[in-house]
Amino acid sequence: MYDKSQMMRGTLEGCILKIISIEATYGYEIVMKLQEYGFEDVKEGTIYPLLMRLEKKEYISSEFRSSPLGPSRKYFSLTDHGRQLLKDFTVCWQSIAGTVNTILDLEEQL
Repeated sequence: MYDKSQMMRGTLEGCILKIISIEATYGYEIVMKLQEYGFEDVKEGTIYPLLMRLEKKEYISSEFRSSPLGPSRKYFSLTDHGRQLLKDFTVCWQSIAGTVNTILDLEEQL
């Protein structure tokens, strides 16, 4: 069986940036959205280190906002550098996905 976790690691950052680009959000909500879109195995323990790395590299910024359900939540927003990284990721992903799909479709052509 193919271990998709290795492939997931390479794409999660781009997906996280896309989710944050739509609206400022917090870690648990990002996990829920990723799971909703098909990353069923993604857990908070996977996402938070990625968020911290993206913040340290200044691709995202954060601020605490009050929550009606308990303590304040740390909301993440994209920075200008993050928007550029998302654009670069999108171009790269589309190129790679197109190439892989072309190769995978070869079997059908034989």
